[in-house]
Parts: sequence; structure tokens; C-alpha cells
Amino acid sequence: MSPRFSARQRLKKDSPMDRERVVIGEVLRPRGNRGEMLVLAQTDVPDRIEQLKSATARLTDGSDVPVEIDSAWRHRDDWVVKLAGIDSIEAAERFRRADLWVRFADRGILADGDLFRSDLVGCQVIDRSTGELLGTVGGWQQHGGPPLMEVTVQGREVLIPFVKALCDVDLGQRSIRVDLPEGLLDL
Repeated sequence: MSPRFSARQRLKKDSPMDRERVVIGEVLRPRGNRGEMLVLAQTDVPDRIEQLKSATARLTDGSDVPVEIDSAWRHRDDWVVKLAGIDSIEAAERFRRADLWVRFADRGILADGDLFRSDLVGCQVIDRSTGELLGTVGGWQQHGGPPLMEVTVQGREVLIPFVKALCDVDLGQRSIRVDLPEGLLDL
């Protein structure tokens, strides 16, 4: 399988509800004076936010608010989203740092050979050369290069690049066999 993803993101397994919902964006801040918001995409499905008509916003206080999306468009590497009924900076401010999520069943469809990062959280990571279990994928980070798997190895977090040349995924076995770059575990 080709380990290709489309979005910058930091995906964490936070609660049992994560198997029922999928975060597709994070509201960064209000943008403009008409209630628009700048949103960081956290979805593996290209243009998912542009196609979105409704979602749920998890506010920073933990409450969930159903929202309808009037419009969404790309702005550099992020998205500008306009929610129905949110027409001022003050109204948009309520959503600052909120997660936009959909039900797991509505997460979208990927191209053949592509993977959802959320499906890989919890997979065992095995060193291909030694057969040693290194740990499990606990989350993801993205900083402009390839996606990085967060794996706890001997009590400390190690970031392992998730690229086709290094990783072989077996979803049925819930495992990822990796060829570690020399010295990676020593960093």
C-alpha cells in the first residue's frame, strides 16, 4: 500500500469516542469581519472541507455544537470556512481552537492505495531487520515533510518518518514494519 496522505495534522487517540468521530479540521481563529474562520485541515481526504455541508464543532470547553457550512475555500495552506448564522468576529471567536468533526462512517473515501492515519493509530511498529517490537503508533505529526509516526520506544517518544521506502503496512495484522534510518533511536 502507498503511504500517502494529503493533510498537515497532529492526530492523537484521545478517547473511546475517536472510533465514532473523525476530526477533519481545527479552527485556528476568526478571519475577516463577517464571521469567517481560518481552519487547518486534519483530513486525509483531499478537498473534504470544501465538500462539507455539516459537521459538529467540539469547543474548547468540551461541548459539541452542530454546525452548517455555508462555504469553504482554500487560503494558502489552510481553509476559510463560513458557518451558517455566524456573521461577526465576536460570534466566530466562540469557535477558536474548536475541532470540526464528522461521524466515523462519514469520514470520506480515499483513492485506492491511500490510508487513513486514524486507521494506523494503535498499530504495532516492528523493526524489519531485527523483528523487535518497537512500540505502537500513538499519534501523528506533520511539519512540512513526510508524516511522522509518534511511537513510544523504551519509555520515550520517537518520531519515525512514514514513507513508502521505510514502512510496510499490514492493516489486517495491525502492524507496520519499518526500516529505521541509522541512529534514529539515538536522537
